[in-house]
Amino acid sequence: MKPNVLIWLPSPLGDAVMATPALRTLRKTYQDANLFFLASSTIREFMEPCPFCDGWMELKGGYICLIRELRGKKISRAVLLKNSFGSALAVFLAGIPVRIGYARDGRSLLLTDKILPPRDANGAFLPHSALDYYLGIADYPSGRTNDRSLYLGLCESDRVELAEKLPRIKNLTGPLVVLVPGGAFGPSKLWPTERFAELSDRLIEKYNATVVISVAPTKAEKTIAEKIRSAAEGNLLSLSDHPLRPGALKALFGKAAVVITNDTGPRHIAAALGRNVITMFGPNNPAWTKTDYPNEIQIVGKAPCAPCDKPVCTQSRHLCMESISVEQVLAEAQKFLKDPDR
Repeated sequence: MKPNVLIWLPSPLGDAVMATPALRTLRKTYQDANLFFLASSTIREFMEPCPFCDGWMELKGGYICLIRELRGKKISRAVLLKNSFGSALAVFLAGIPVRIGYARDGRSLLLTDKILPPRDANGAFLPHSALDYYLGIADYPSGRTNDRSLYLGLCESDRVELAEKLPRIKNLTGPLVVLVPGGAFGPSKLWPTERFAELSDRLIEKYNATVVISVAPTKAEKTIAEKIRSAAEGNLLSLSDHPLRPGALKALFGKAAVVITNDTGPRHIAAALGRNVITMFGPNNPAWTKTDYPNEIQIVGKAPCAPCDKPVCTQSRHLCMESISVEQVLAEAQKFLKDPDR
């Protein structure tokens, strides 16, 4: 009988996508085991179809229910990509004999195999790509991997749903451009809405682009989308009016000539689907999310206080994001729109 191995995925969507090289490696490491991924239903929807696991588990009824389920599955090994104390406590209480993860967040005593996270001489976490951070767990103890590519799969049903929800993009006469103006981290990462509006108008005028504003179904992000549409002269599509399920959202990104985004999770969706990406950085150090994806252009805002890694700007002006001009972004977009196969 094959042993059962649990892989507990990180919670943020962007991190889950950046963990796909680690998931690929773990699949190879445990090819003779049943591999179960534990994640939220949202993460699961974005990750499926997934060739790296044999089944999924979800944290639906709290930790007590999860512990019972883990005991019932007779899990022999747990690999924690999630950093929390709670995840380590759950697998410990479930009696899983081998528990692998980073020794942090006060959970060292709960792990059997402890991996030390990269820190500086003062004990602070070093700026270290999340992709490599998760590979550091996956490579233990099997050795390094050379495949760092992100991965997301698509189903035909995803494409069908997209065509039904957004029929306007079925017969495009120009490039499809997806804008991602939000970000769960906080307002410090956000490029000004009026600049997204101006950029949209210039892309429509110059390239006959179809512009879609991709926002999460939250009040804050819907407000961002409405501000952009109100300031723009062109006819923009907004997912605040046409919400998509994760699969159809992937299909949308998969059709884009370029995705222009703040430093947020959908940036990694675009990269995992092999699309052209322009990412704007302000308060956060790009080293934290480095993927070496060849079709990404990064624009880093300049300010004496950056990078601060703060979710809310504490300065009188939001200098780092304001330093990125529409002209800069348009010039970089031109490289992809003139040569879409770059």
